[in-house]
Amino acid sequence: MSDPEAVQPLTRLVDLPGRGTTRVWECAGPGGAETLMLIHGVTFTAELNWSRVFAPLARQYRVVAADLRGHGDGIRAGSRFRLEDCADDIAALAGVLDIPRFVAVGYSMGGMVAQLLYQRHAPVLSGLVLCSTATNVVGSPVEKLAALALPTMSAAIRWNPILQLVGAEVLGTGLLGHIDDPATASWARAQMGRTTLATAVSAVQAVCGFSSDHWIGSVDVPAAVIVTARDLIVPASSQRELARAIPGASVHEVDAEHGMCLNAPQLFASALLEACSSVVPAPARQDGLLRRAGVRRRAGLAARALAAGAGLPAGTGLPAAPGPPAATELPAGTELPAGTDLAAAPERPAGTDPAAGTDLAAGTERPAQNGRPDR
Repeated sequence: MSDPEAVQPLTRLVDLPGRGTTRVWECAGPGGAETLMLIHGVTFTAELNWSRVFAPLARQYRVVAADLRGHGDGIRAGSRFRLEDCADDIAALAGVLDIPRFVAVGYSMGGMVAQLLYQRHAPVLSGLVLCSTATNVVGSPVEKLAALALPTMSAAIRWNPILQLVGAEVLGTGLLGHIDDPATASWARAQMGRTTLATAVSAVQAVCGFSSDHWIGSVDVPAAVIVTARDLIVPASSQRELARAIPGASVHEVDAEHGMCLNAPQLFASALLEACSSVVPAPARQDGLLRRAGVRRRAGLAARALAAGAGLPAGTGLPAAPGPPAATELPAGTELPAGTDLAAAPERPAGTDPAAGTDLAAGTERPAQNGRPDR
């Protein structure tokens, strides 16, 4: 029998008018549930950062995650990567998907984008969940890397056309740290290789230039900060300073490193659920859960009534319904009718890396992404 709680995200390409096209992952969640907008870190993709927590989050919330510009299948980054552009892209995506308000959940660089969403688009935010991030990275290993190595690397990329095709895994693996499982490590490198090194260098420079020190104290939506206590990229002390700077922010400390999303997914999921529960009002969560429980209860009552009408002994179970069809990816540009249950729609399972250069739905060559062939 299939698990009624199992959740698979749907993925598709979504056009943001005047901005470009990006890949979006969605889980419908219970009816009436709050929306979480998940924002990934530098060199990552939405799939790499969030695929292992889609299912637990989607049992309580509607979940949406997009590739940021320049990353994976995201909008082209242009000559300069700007965090502000990423924040504006997310706000535009919410408009296209008809999401009036949402909780921004940002990881590392994504946490800075989430902060900028509050500064630039406060009316669309109902809450903030900030993971492994800070108000700035002054004095951190990231800033030292940017000061010592990135200027030389950036110049080399400009002058050497071959380096413009090199993937971001060269830089991203250092940010993730050691991954114990070889298969996971290989998949992570492949995902990061879908972003160019040039974009990654520009993004890290943008991170090093970010500061919310002068305005983060004005945040007036519920907020939570997840602190990775053994973080060697964004020091835990900087993460705690962020929490102290936001009025009323809850703190959720985890004994993990910066790559927690891959190295400790169960810890990550537990911390996220706890943090989101502190931000989303209980009635909003319970409404969706009660709707789902009501559907299951009505189904059970109907089954018992059918059994009784057929003269079957009490407690006789009816045959299990068949499981969902094989997962596929929706073609680019597919429009979903209002109220479509995304969890039941065609989908590509999270956590899988498609064959290089092929589209799972059509089996055709993917167009070049970010100025180079997709890997």
